[in-house]
Amino acid sequence: MREHQDETRAAYDGVVELYASMFADRLQTQPFSRNMISTFAELVRGTGNPRAADVGCGPGHLTAMLHDLGLDAFGLDLSPAMVDHARRAHPALRFDEARMEALPVEDGALGGVLAHYSMIHTPPGELPALLAEQVRVLAPEGLLLVSFFATEGPEPVRFDHKVSPAYSWPVDRFAELLAGAGLVTFARLLHDPASERGFLDAHLLGCR
Repeated sequence: MREHQDETRAAYDGVVELYASMFADRLQTQPFSRNMISTFAELVRGTGNPRAADVGCGPGHLTAMLHDLGLDAFGLDLSPAMVDHARRAHPALRFDEARMEALPVEDGALGGVLAHYSMIHTPPGELPALLAEQVRVLAPEGLLLVSFFATEGPEPVRFDHKVSPAYSWPVDRFAELLAGAGLVTFARLLHDPASERGFLDAHLLGCR
């Protein structure tokens, strides 16, 4: 796991400013993603535990969105350069460097975990362990919102992402992995972003 993560970290370290400029306002033109995140935040608030982690936070724009939606949100990212950018862009919020398979969070501490396209670089065989770690930090009835590229085929598909190699997933297969990690998937959204890659955008919302 560590080898491909080191490669991914180096790739994102090298594109911080470009990535931030491209994605900081991206949700303004992505109503599906925007509304799924808003729904996630509302449901996390409803658990009575507003503490939430934006795992794979990148430049921190979604951490700030979660904060504006009433959550006690903090960001975690593999890339130290992304964390540094996020701290400068959002100085009132907390950002830390961390690996997704070893989160610096105590067991059962969070009302929510947001993983917005942050698991896409994980090889399929390593994804169950990654999901188990997200579940570990969730309190009972805590929520995970995971977004990813979806394929209509039966198997995950590796493709050349612009930053680092990534995978698209059959939605049902990904939902099965969530169930295996101990989550009940109670909402899903699948839509066509009309991207040049030809993949669908998928959002799964699960409860511990």
